[in-house]
Amino acid sequence: MKSITSTLLAALAVLVLGNITAHAVVTFDWASVGDPANAPDGTGYGSVATTYRIATTEVNLIQYTEFLNAVDPNGLNPNSLYNGSMATNLNIAGISFNSGAAAGNKYAVTGISGLRPVTYVSWNDGARFVNWLHNGQGAGNTENGVYDMSVGTPTRSLTAGYWIPSEDEWYKAAYYDPSVSGPSDDYWLYPTRSDSAPGNIVGAGANRANYNNGVYSVTQSGSYSLSQNYLTDGGAFSGSPSHYGTYDQGGNVFEWNDTVNAGSSRGLRGGSWDYNEFYLRSSNRNDLDPSSEFYFVGFRVASVPEPSTAMLMLLGGATLLARKRRRITL
Repeated sequence: MKSITSTLLAALAVLVLGNITAHAVVTFDWASVGDPANAPDGTGYGSVATTYRIATTEVNLIQYTEFLNAVDPNGLNPNSLYNGSMATNLNIAGISFNSGAAAGNKYAVTGISGLRPVTYVSWNDGARFVNWLHNGQGAGNTENGVYDMSVGTPTRSLTAGYWIPSEDEWYKAAYYDPSVSGPSDDYWLYPTRSDSAPGNIVGAGANRANYNNGVYSVTQSGSYSLSQNYLTDGGAFSGSPSHYGTYDQGGNVFEWNDTVNAGSSRGLRGGSWDYNEFYLRSSNRNDLDPSSEFYFVGFRVASVPEPSTAMLMLLGGATLLARKRRRITL
């Protein structure tokens, strides 16, 4: 009887575990944005009181696909997190949907690289993504934690671990130049550490970005094709980071920020692969309804600063002291 019971339990375990999809943990490369309490530039933007982190690249296809499969394993798309154009618009295509695939595997990265930015994401989609990050990923809740999606115009929680950067946070990470200090703190015109318009040839050269300067970056041709993917991998312009080490804050795709403008519109900055250099400039700002989804719009995330070595040592010492006290009590 024991042998039969063990066999049945083992079979049940295989059946159950066989239907559970293991998901990778979504991680980011972070740029630490210091120089707290810096002055704004002449447009009034860029001042941030605290140190924070911002992802070095935009949220990519791999990361967003993991999110979709984790929060919508059955492919019901209740919050419209997936837009079918993510698969059918070949200029940006990168995530397919297969209703017949196993639960937790219905969304998949397609195309040449999953390191390209996700597009057709609304501000609301981005807010749900950071809620999920804040709540531990996996089966984490998408509806609150950072932004309460039950209210008309959600605002960031003061205890947020991840969030969509504010316009000032985004702006500072992109354009700030701390080499000039004091009330005349300087800012670059472009997020490639330059006041001159970038080139757009993909590669390691300085002052380059994915935008249209008469020719497209990917093809170096002015001819447009419905079947050509024009996005580049995050960090493909490796010689053109901002001062803090972010990439593609100019070009590739416009990025949401969480600043509320007219009505409930949310901010957009940075330009995209099919817009000209004017949209890469620090002087250019845009906004859209938070439910809007377009082929030229993506987002990146921000986070709390990494604990300092001193803080980690302090926490470690406190833990050790607590253990010693427990031992003495016992």
